[in-house]
Amino acid sequence: MKIIRDSQALIGMLEGGELNQEMSTKLVETLGELGAMSEDNPKVVHKGNLTLKLDFAVANGMVTINADITTKTPKRARKSSVYWVTESGALSTEHPQQHDMFSGPRDVSERSRA
Repeated sequence: MKIIRDSQALIGMLEGGELNQEMSTKLVETLGELGAMSEDNPKVVHKGNLTLKLDFAVANGMVTINADITTKTPKRARKSSVYWVTESGALSTEHPQQHDMFSGPRDVSERSRA
């Protein structure tokens, strides 16, 4: 009879060792994501978590253990884009109240020295 009293041994044995491997992978992924966010914005504390949930069901002296692993990291901020709204409700890359100072591209062909 093998007695398990250590949580580390139990987690290593659950799901034939696959739970421990998945938890290790998710730990590295979570810390990697938080590290990348910290490089993008080093003045902010970026927090996340990894949760291991074990559900136990006992019947007639036998226990069934079901595990669930969840991770959470902050949502990454996306970059902003700026456009102007025209009178017709369309978007414009140019300010609608500013006029183009030039009537089009200027000629850049080589001029003769006369």
